[in-house]
Amino acid sequence: MHKVKISEDAIKDLAKIPLRYANRIDIEILKLAEDPRPRECVKLKGKRNLYRIRIGMYRIIYSIHDDCLIVKIIKIGQRKDIYRKI
Repeated sequence: MHKVKISEDAIKDLAKIPLRYANRIDIEILKLAEDPRPRECVKLKGKRNLYRIRIGMYRIIYSIHDDCLIVKIIKIGQRKDIYRKI
């Protein structure tokens, strides 16, 4: 089982998201501890060790460190501008 760490940027991003989406995002983040590579995750091309999960119009960008069993949430945001921030 992996440990999930959330960056300060991701915490700030999550605070700006409407509650109905924020609750779904919280659930998906907790699921990453048990399965960091769920079927719906996509590895980002051109980025080393970065993955994304889609929740409606929002995306969770995260990295997986299997050597120390950590999933680090890097950014959370809308599809239209999340990829510009990483």
